[in-house]
Amino acid sequence: MDTTSQRVPDAGAADWKIGVDIGGTFMDFCALETLTGRIASLKVLTTPDDPGAELVTGLRLLAVREGLDPRAISRFVHGTTVGINTILQRKGAELALITNVGFEDVIELARLRMPEMYSLFCHRPEPLIPRDMVFGIPARLRADGTEALAPDMAALAGAVAQIRARGAKGVIVSLLHSWCDGAQEAAVKAEVERLAPDLFVFASAEVWPVIREYERTSTAILNGYVHPRVSGYLAALEARLAGLGVPARAMLTKSNGGLMNAVEGRRDCVSMLLSGTASGVIGAAWLARQAGEGKILTLDIGGTSADVALIVDGQPQFGTGEQIGEFPLYIPSVSVSSIGIGGGSIAGVDAQGVLRVGPESAGSTPGPACYGRGGTRATVTDAMAVCGWLGHSAMAYGQLRTDVALARAAVAALADQLGRGVEETAQAILDIAVSEMFVEVEKLASRAGIDLRDYTLMPFGGGGPMLGAFLARELGLAKVMAPRRPGVVSALGGLIADLRGDFIRTIYADLDAAAMPALRDGFAALAREGADWLKAQGHASAALLKLSADMRYTGQSFEIEVAIDPDWLADRAAIARAFHDTHRRIYDFNDPAGRVEVVNLRLSAIGAGPRLALPETDEVAQVARPARQVTVHLGGPRDIALYDRADLTSGAQFEGPAIVAQEDTTFAIPAGTLAHVDRYLNIHLTPTE
Repeated sequence: MDTTSQRVPDAGAADWKIGVDIGGTFMDFCALETLTGRIASLKVLTTPDDPGAELVTGLRLLAVREGLDPRAISRFVHGTTVGINTILQRKGAELALITNVGFEDVIELARLRMPEMYSLFCHRPEPLIPRDMVFGIPARLRADGTEALAPDMAALAGAVAQIRARGAKGVIVSLLHSWCDGAQEAAVKAEVERLAPDLFVFASAEVWPVIREYERTSTAILNGYVHPRVSGYLAALEARLAGLGVPARAMLTKSNGGLMNAVEGRRDCVSMLLSGTASGVIGAAWLARQAGEGKILTLDIGGTSADVALIVDGQPQFGTGEQIGEFPLYIPSVSVSSIGIGGGSIAGVDAQGVLRVGPESAGSTPGPACYGRGGTRATVTDAMAVCGWLGHSAMAYGQLRTDVALARAAVAALADQLGRGVEETAQAILDIAVSEMFVEVEKLASRAGIDLRDYTLMPFGGGGPMLGAFLARELGLAKVMAPRRPGVVSALGGLIADLRGDFIRTIYADLDAAAMPALRDGFAALAREGADWLKAQGHASAALLKLSADMRYTGQSFEIEVAIDPDWLADRAAIARAFHDTHRRIYDFNDPAGRVEVVNLRLSAIGAGPRLALPETDEVAQVARPARQVTVHLGGPRDIALYDRADLTSGAQFEGPAIVAQEDTTFAIPAGTLAHVDRYLNIHLTPTE
């Protein structure tokens, strides 16, 4: 953050820190008033036709409801889905790729893997750059960084002329071995900018200088594909904030769970593709640490998808190769698996007469039928309303009311096709939604090699508490923990996130005594790069530098990431032991006598964010008193208790089936569970049997 450009609040004056996250249906706000420690939250319907307008609406509502003065905002953090939605909807920039002659098929070949190994009907996704927009030029850099053939600038000029004639808006330059030396790419980029100043240009080595040409090229393409829309959105965001008198510079949540400023975000677009999902996991990890929960399975359900992730010892898990729609993302990211099931997922009957749910979503416009905004097709939210779990209180901080009659009409259309009752069809929709999530979570558990019974499910997002307890029951999880404000956990994650920049350098060397100086020099260079990055973000206080290396046994095709203690840079044996131990932990096998290679050095530069603490109260054991009785469909009509979340105090207990209604979501609690409210006002569910 550029601290020179933000107003410092007067002593005793109000000071607000704001976290904002935008999803498919709502924009969520989490606001901290630092003088009192008061936290305010809000959800506002998104405006797809005018992105960013919901931000103005939300800040104005917070001003009315909470007394927030936009001029007193000293920290503003924003998570957005603009980048990932651009890829999912394939509405990005028309690009051209310049590569080495003879290597024009790099994105077509990819890794020669089919998306579904055992399906005869699957197909490879269409590349974001079509084959006729890929141009090879004579140029060659050897793997050791020496130049075998300088780029042919005459051939480049001919390629640029064709690129302009075909209407491209941007160019990606990706040449062999630029991970070793980016000089050739830089020269080609400079010449393209000279010949065609109307085109934007990205070089793969400046986006993510990693070995393997496909991974490096693909990452650069994703960055360029979303660049115009992300850059335009961020420019409009900053203009809207300035128009409201907000002095804080906009910060953005990143795929790695950290932050960067909006100025950098306009160029480093690929780093924020998973910003919303990542910040949700960061917020959940912080809540888990507060509550003393060590192992958490998160379930973030929004309007269009359900995202699941693992938290171990209060820390989110990181990785590379996360999927962005049909394409892998090779920069470090919080490990999140997405499922095409959300509250707005549309149910339908296919040509074979089978009931299906998702991945098509009603979004915020027109939204589920029960919202009364023009939707007529049944969604998961409509099924919840028909079954009686919704419709007993206002939704989204009073902005929506559930019209059960409209939900019944939408579900009835499917019931007629299936020859079933309306409530039976609605329950089938919910069962299918839970079943789809069950399959994907089981896959996640298998990949991670964990026993889910050791984990507590934390549902959040607008739809997480609606379906979370039912999914936990199917998975065999004994515990569920719902935060006090589950609907705005992603916004909370942005509010408390650290600055975090990730840096990589490929060295590709055997782990022997001769390689140790290269390791030390490489990490020293990365440390300087990380320190410079933090300084550019406006971070002047202490920083944390985390070191790691991608390593493998000689002959293996891929590496594993191994955390490196700085003291080990003088102890080759310690680094080798760390690799052997990590390999055994992941694969239950290692070879202590085997030769080890170091492929990449990695460094994360972290600048601590604001320190928050949830208010806590002493628990007083008591039986909670329901607000009233409501009727739900549980194989037949049944009256159950409805509790108002604001009335539940620390130590309160009650049994399911029950409903907990609150401003940002509805918590559906099945039969056979005991609910307990802890000192932070989280609700914990455990089995009664």
